Amino acid sequence: MDRVFNFSAGPAVLPEPVLRQAAAEMLDWHGSGMSVMEMSHRGKEFIEIHAQAEADLRELMDIPKNYKVLFLQGGASAQFAVVPMNLLRGKTQADYISTGQWSKKAITDAKKFCKVNIAASAEAASFSHVPKQADWKLDPGAAYVHVTTNETIGGVEYHWIPDTGDVPLVADMSSHILSRPMDVSRYGLIYAGAQKNIGPAGVTIVIVREDLLGQALPVTPTVFDYKIQADNDSMSNTPATYGIYVAGLVFAWLKNLGGLGAMETTNQAKAGLLYDYLDQTEFYHSPVAKDDRSLMNIPFTLRNADLDKAFLKEAEAAGLTQLKGHRSVGGMRASIYNAMPIAGVQALVEFMRGFERNHG
Repeated sequence: MDRVFNFSAGPAVLPEPVLRQAAAEMLDWHGSGMSVMEMSHRGKEFIEIHAQAEADLRELMDIPKNYKVLFLQGGASAQFAVVPMNLLRGKTQADYISTGQWSKKAITDAKKFCKVNIAASAEAASFSHVPKQADWKLDPGAAYVHVTTNETIGGVEYHWIPDTGDVPLVADMSSHILSRPMDVSRYGLIYAGAQKNIGPAGVTIVIVREDLLGQALPVTPTVFDYKIQADNDSMSNTPATYGIYVAGLVFAWLKNLGGLGAMETTNQAKAGLLYDYLDQTEFYHSPVAKDDRSLMNIPFTLRNADLDKAFLKEAEAAGLTQLKGHRSVGGMRASIYNAMPIAGVQALVEFMRGFERNHG
């Protein structure tokens, strides 16, 4: 059976070379006689896999030495609570910027641990843009400022880094991490679920500046205490070993492509194909402000919503799957993460042109 072009928002498409390597190594990793899934996380084989994955991620993102890299579990959603548990550090308030459904979820969980100041919100505009920093109402006494730098559902992306002064900037980068170079030194903490641009579901990456460690709330479970996990190389408990292994393969794949600068060029080309078409047709509509459009998640609607079901049915028959928009916003969404080949976007645009000719 031929592989489809999978536009799922997550779990999402993985690079074929990575899948093939993982398949080839399934029964016997590098002559060990074991699958990675069978290895002890404290054995020399997995320690090697873990160390190489971290080293490659540090190289790709140019992570400074004074930052810890953690491979945790619980998804990015767990970090909605884990971040305030670890970063309040005696303070009682944190600033949040509300740009979509995922930042709203982060706000809901943070309110269980501290007072949340919503310093800016785009909700009144249906989350169609990122509020300009000039309009933010930040509190200089906040423990941190939290942003969701790419909203998977709404397709809104920060293409700039906020300036929060001495207050640590915290970013949920789940759906665009590794899509382009990021200046890690501008952030106090970055977190991301793996299942969009890194690997299979089950691993969460946390990159945290060392000076922010060691002051977790007393109620913080051991496995969610960043300092304890950092001191134990993310192995305070058994980590998601196979997920870390596949993430490592993805990191190596990105390095072979030329790194994040090369990946950004490809991602801009892919997104440009779809946005250029959306901008020249009246049959479809892009709801996101042009300056804030995501390169990873591209929502769009048909002017005639009665055609939605036919669009999805015909797209699937053409090998273009998982294009239905999130239930909270409707319409369509094409997630074109790193592993989506440009041929997939070309096929989607050609299908959309044909559908418009037949139904317009």
